[in-house]
Amino acid sequence: MSKRYVLGIDIGGSGIKGALVDLKKGEFASDRLRIPTPAVSTPQNVAAVVKEIVDSFSDDLGDGAVGITIPSVVTHGVTRTAANIDKSWIDAPADRIFEEVLRRPIHLVNDADAAGVAEVKYGAAKDHPGVVVLTTLGTGIGTALIYRGVLVPNAELGHIEIDGADAEPTTAASAREREGLTFEQWAPRLQKYYSRLEFYLWPDLIVVGGGVSKHADKFLPLLKLNAPIVPAKLRNAAGIVGAAWLAQDAEDNPDPLKHADGAEDKSKRD
Repeated sequence: MSKRYVLGIDIGGSGIKGALVDLKKGEFASDRLRIPTPAVSTPQNVAAVVKEIVDSFSDDLGDGAVGITIPSVVTHGVTRTAANIDKSWIDAPADRIFEEVLRRPIHLVNDADAAGVAEVKYGAAKDHPGVVVLTTLGTGIGTALIYRGVLVPNAELGHIEIDGADAEPTTAASAREREGLTFEQWAPRLQKYYSRLEFYLWPDLIVVGGGVSKHADKFLPLLKLNAPIVPAKLRNAAGIVGAAWLAQDAEDNPDPLKHADGAEDKSKRD
């Protein structure tokens, strides 16, 4: 890592948050700034808010890259899906859009992937030598797959099939809240989900993030799995920290396929 402080930005359905990150410690090096996500969360509207955050840290940034997380599959700078954001993100050349607005290099990454990297570099799975699966239990189920510290991006494992249906709608933390389930009532659904995840991947460690992880002592002990399953440590900081780490890594090790897959700006096609 060539720089110590890097800006990480986490785009969520309700808020866009940013902070400088100390890459040696894996901690915020500034106060976190939060601005509400625009009601119409198109790439251009979101990029304008991200610019506000970047501008507020400009004195400390120099010309360095900014790491940005987004609730979407991201392949070489192109957003392929849209979870809790406007559907205009689907197949959008998001890296190009952000770089044109911000006038600096950026690295865009799936939000769960960023959280997973943060936990492996600084948190509950720090320096783990094997296969780590991070899951975030929230509105949906985000997942990150990491082997010997290297991220395998865009592992959409929240959507594995259980009993003939997508696991996410009935297993995410939002389902527990929506149906008024106790942790004891919710645990059998988690047991099915994590057992299936183990069947497919045989991980050495499972890390559970998301807001509900602060209550991990109420449901993780109810699960019987082969791999240890532990709560995440970085909690709400994980996305920003992971985005910053991945932005610096992308500067040190550029993606040769970035901007090379022929994706067009949808506004030019319409």
